Order: sequence, then C-alpha cells, then structure tokens
Amino acid sequence: MIFGIGTDICDIRRMEATLQRQGERFVRKVLSEGEFAVWQRRNARWPRRGLSYLATRFSAKEAFSKAIGLGMRMPMSWRRCEIANLPSGQPVIVLHGDLKTWFEAQGLRAHVTVTDETDYAASFVVVEKDDAHANSGATRIASGRPGSET
Repeated sequence: MIFGIGTDICDIRRMEATLQRQGERFVRKVLSEGEFAVWQRRNARWPRRGLSYLATRFSAKEAFSKAIGLGMRMPMSWRRCEIANLPSGQPVIVLHGDLKTWFEAQGLRAHVTVTDETDYAASFVVVEKDDAHANSGATRIASGRPGSET
C-alpha cells in the first residue's frame, strides 16, 4: 500500500550560490559521511559534477521528507537520510539512527529516483507500507470513493 509520495526539483544554480556563500559547512550539513566522501571525489575531478551530486542528494532528501509526511523535523534530518547507489547505479535510500528506527517500526520501504540536467536536479520518492502494518492506525478507503471506509 502506498504510504506517501514526494517529489522535489532543485535549481542547481541556487545550490551553487549557497555553496559559494557557505562552503563545505553547507555540504557537511546536508550529506552523510558516505555521501560526503563521494562528493569530495567528484568535486575534486570536476566541480560541476560535484555540484550536481550535491543537488540530487538535496532534492532526494526533500522528496523523501515529503513522502514520509514529516518534512525536515525529527526524526527526519539531512544526515540521517543517505542516498546511496547499488553497484548497478540504482539509487537507494539508506537510513540511520532514530529515523531508521521510526521508519522500520512503521513497516515502511522507500523507492527513489534522481535525475539532473544543466540547471536542475529532480527526485521522486514512493514510500510503501507493508501489509502487516497497513491497517495499524490508518483509515483505508475500500472502493476509492470518499466516505466508504473499512
């Protein structure tokens, strides 16, 4: 069952301006340790690629926070939500600390996709609730018509 959907678009030029103003402090605020290491490697070889990486991670975390319905308030935080890649390149969400504990207790699982172009990075997240948790605390619509709750 779909628990939530989130999407976000990030203007890379705005991200670049923030990075110029705040420097590495901003990067460390948004990225987990693993993401920071990837950003450093990409940024060292080609700064534009590092900037795109930062923007896609920022966008994906925003989309995830919307999909779980918390926004950027506890237990959701920038560094507790990591956007990693499988060996195939597929992006995945890896959670840490209290956010991981909360997410797993809800019986949730997330799917993420990211993309970037010259000026924009965009992300889309779908969060599902497993069947064992589907009826816990949630009102369901049986026929899809308002007022036909089960």
